[in-house]
Amino acid sequence: MILKLLMLFIFFAMMICVGIYSHKQAKDVNGFVLGGRSVGPWLTAFAYGTSYFSAVVFVGYAGQFGWKYGLSSTWIGIGNAVIGSLLAWVLLGRRTRVMTHHLEAKTMPEFFGKRYESRSLRLAASLIVFIFLIPYTASVYSGLSNLFGMAFSFDYKWCVIIMAALTAVYVILGGYMATAINDFIQGIIMLVGIVCVILAVLKGQGGFLSAVNKLSQIPVDPKTTTQALQEMKGPFTAFFGPDPLNLLGVIVLTSLGTLGLPQMVQKFYAIKSEKAVKTGSVVSTLFAVVIACGSYFLGGFGRLFDRPEIYSASGAVRYDTIVPTMLNTLPDVLIGIVIVLVLSASMSTLSSLVLTSSSTFTLDFLKFAVDKKMSDKKQLLIMRVLIVFFIGLSVALALNPPTFIAQLMGISWGALAGAFLAPFLYGLFWKGTTKLSCWAAFIYGVGITVVNMIHPIFKSPINCGAIAMLGSLIIVPLVSLITPKLKKETVDNIFECYGEKVVATKEMVLVEEDDENKSN
Repeated sequence: MILKLLMLFIFFAMMICVGIYSHKQAKDVNGFVLGGRSVGPWLTAFAYGTSYFSAVVFVGYAGQFGWKYGLSSTWIGIGNAVIGSLLAWVLLGRRTRVMTHHLEAKTMPEFFGKRYESRSLRLAASLIVFIFLIPYTASVYSGLSNLFGMAFSFDYKWCVIIMAALTAVYVILGGYMATAINDFIQGIIMLVGIVCVILAVLKGQGGFLSAVNKLSQIPVDPKTTTQALQEMKGPFTAFFGPDPLNLLGVIVLTSLGTLGLPQMVQKFYAIKSEKAVKTGSVVSTLFAVVIACGSYFLGGFGRLFDRPEIYSASGAVRYDTIVPTMLNTLPDVLIGIVIVLVLSASMSTLSSLVLTSSSTFTLDFLKFAVDKKMSDKKQLLIMRVLIVFFIGLSVALALNPPTFIAQLMGISWGALAGAFLAPFLYGLFWKGTTKLSCWAAFIYGVGITVVNMIHPIFKSPINCGAIAMLGSLIIVPLVSLITPKLKKETVDNIFECYGEKVVATKEMVLVEEDDENKSN
């Protein structure tokens, strides 16, 4: 116990020191929200990766989907790395930085307002962010409950309160720069921790081959599997697992969704240079390969720990207890590493979420709609107060969570990415995207999520979220083709930022010989 507490004390002390160190760079709104748009490649890459993966993935998703799909759940991690990280950086990184800087947009709602020349779009987007980031924030806390119950004897609620308070301190002190530096430190901890945990769990099962052999002998549950797959031998070690279609839905939600989440996309606003884009895309992808694939791969062995404590009184599987049960047999030193690992993942995501929520509500609602003459100093004060408010609200929800972690996250991601993904993506690339198509995406993404919460159309909010994203990608171009376009001069002015000439060295950009001869 002393060792575990000592590791926690060192971890928390380090986070606070970073907040104090970064305070000097959070003196104005631009510095507090975006780090002055001067964040380097490694910090940006780790900030992106650590905001992506939290206790929701390590405890909730790895436990639930590892139990359902076995080793094939590793495909979710591969999708996260290829689509959620690499594709996101390649498609959005450079264009997001260039256009948001040109439009002087600090948040995603502000981008919508200026890109589509609509005050109401900006206000609507800010409200969507405000409402639907809270369930996600609560799910981050909720992921810690069973883990801390396994590792410590004191009440989980005190852990949540302490973690929330310390996160609030360093975000309030240092803003985005403190978050980015801490994300880098926390990311290193996560990389080391996940490798140690996987090796230890497999060793406890007699090694990798022995663990796979044991898993292959577990039969599929006929109640949850289609007739065509019920005769499958070794379903939980199969290439696509016992339920490929639902597995695909999880991959779509957790991978494609990052392209439309404000707390993820706004990382690109702060990119410093071209080098940061190239380095960031490689580093964040490799980070996702280790963390995401490692987490789901570990969760894939969950059925080897089929014990009474993972079941409720009614006999239902409590998915959020699977990973803590797996880790319960580890030595104390490794349990301490796991606690710091999950805290690192959770605090990095939490800091990103509350910073996004507070800055969006302040800049896109209060300053934009209530007090347009609000001073820079007052904006900073309100953002810091709102950080405390958002954290307090999510703590209250986390102490009495309404459903499984995965479902909380599915609701949040489905609404946000369903509403924002398509109009943001098309808005960066296509001049023909219209204001009404953006409204259509907002209404569709939020509408289908809310309707499914009240009267379930889809059994899983995760599948609902995937449908929301894919549907909006179809709706936006179709609506854009039949609705009035923005003025040509307005759109040309917005897109002229991509045509601006810049000077670059041959180290960064290759030039064809004909072009070089012409310039000479």
